[in-house]
Amino acid sequence: MKSAIVSVSVATVWTKPESPRDIDQAAIAVPVDARGWLQSLSVDEKLGFYDNNAIQTQALFGTRVEIVEEQGDWAHVLIPEQSTSKNEIGYPGWIPSRQLSPWSAAFDVQDGQKLAMVTAAFSRLHTLERKPGIELAFLTRLPLVEDGAEWVKVAAPDGEALLPKADVAIVRANEPIELAGNRGEAIVEAGKRFLNLHYLWGGMSSYGYDCSGFAYNMHRSVGIQIPRDASDQARDGLLVEKADLLPGDLLFFAHEEGRGRVHHVGIYMGNGEMIHSPDSRSAIEIVKLDGYKLKKEHAISRRYW
Repeated sequence: MKSAIVSVSVATVWTKPESPRDIDQAAIAVPVDARGWLQSLSVDEKLGFYDNNAIQTQALFGTRVEIVEEQGDWAHVLIPEQSTSKNEIGYPGWIPSRQLSPWSAAFDVQDGQKLAMVTAAFSRLHTLERKPGIELAFLTRLPLVEDGAEWVKVAAPDGEALLPKADVAIVRANEPIELAGNRGEAIVEAGKRFLNLHYLWGGMSSYGYDCSGFAYNMHRSVGIQIPRDASDQARDGLLVEKADLLPGDLLFFAHEEGRGRVHHVGIYMGNGEMIHSPDSRSAIEIVKLDGYKLKKEHAISRRYW
């Protein structure tokens, strides 16, 4: 295997090189037009990602991947920061090779090293001459080179670049993020920022989240790393009884009225409410658990914070 770096705003990780359809070309291009791609798709076309098992996950700009093999214009990769029972190294799937850059020593991040993390829903990378470049999504993390008053200098796949200081937070690699208040409540507050954002199967960016991608990223926003998929998330963390639920806890739903396979996850908000990314026909929403269609499928709850 060899390491590489995602060099587009968000790389969609496909099940196989043949998975993208003609209508998905904007997602496999360089640069990626994630917003235009998703806005162009009908509900049925979005449902096709699930029905055809087309998308596995996504990876943000600057993410390290391990290339297992290359097949034509495609790379079979593993994503170490997305833990999964599918592979002990990281989440597997296929990315167009043109969306990856060669590994750079600047990205050989050590524990405790400072990173610039995008906290705006979207920001824009600039050249050192302050010319605007690629759009970056929420939670994109890049190694910090220099912290300035109005701009931060970061390492990017093709060299150093600038990000607006107002759009980022300085965090440390593999360390908890300092917060003024309760971490569970901070997870909920992060989630509320994305109310009405349309669901995307396999989505892992502020262009669109799936249910477990939403849970994963809202935890990551407060410095907590959890598994990528709902089925794996339901096996880790602290088991929480219904009577003890607190904001920020994860609620898992399973087929056969909670006895079967886990298929959905939401974030408990308190007061019997849940915020979640429901399905391809819908957008991130807040629902009352009493009377909700999945109430009888609530199987288990977990706390990671």
